[in-house]
Amino acid sequence: MIRIIDYGVGNIQAFLALFKRLGISAAMASTPDDLQDAQRLILPGVGHFDQAMQRLNHSGLKPELERLVLQESVPVIGICVGMQMLADHSDEGVLPGLGWVPGCVKSFASNSQMADLPMPHMGWNTLKAKPNSSLLQKGFDNDPQFYFLHSYYFYAKDKNDVAASASYGIDFDVIVSRGHIHGVQFHPEKSHHWGAQILKNFSEFG
Repeated sequence: MIRIIDYGVGNIQAFLALFKRLGISAAMASTPDDLQDAQRLILPGVGHFDQAMQRLNHSGLKPELERLVLQESVPVIGICVGMQMLADHSDEGVLPGLGWVPGCVKSFASNSQMADLPMPHMGWNTLKAKPNSSLLQKGFDNDPQFYFLHSYYFYAKDKNDVAASASYGIDFDVIVSRGHIHGVQFHPEKSHHWGAQILKNFSEFG
């Protein structure tokens, strides 16, 4: 069973509908008891980093989520702000992140190379994938495209954790994979067949 973490942030219904189309069992988890049958975990997120972390911290789900991921090695994927929450901290706020993938979250606006580009980074962008990524190992051609909507981006401390990047003024990390812990900056639920394939691969190989 794939459990989607329901802590008040993220479009959970869109993920449930997508998994239903794929014929993959998925359900929300809004209490620690809901997580007992979790074989995969999805951490969605939208909006402000501190707001998302605060909601997760106060949800009652975090201790069990950390136990499953860090002690039981249950595969997890963070999506959009959910990916950013995997980092140690974010320039967008003051609260600590989960710290599951060493790195920080930076603002595009703080980089002079971004000065003339519209913000947020919104729309379709092509990934530059590294070989042997479990999320990309099946069902992709050379130029998969995904839908983005963000002004901050994950900067991985260890570039061996980066499975794919994209370019928007600068090259930035868009998929991180550290063992069974994954994060994607784009919205797979809005990325047509490419997004569906990412989630299918996560359900099979994550």
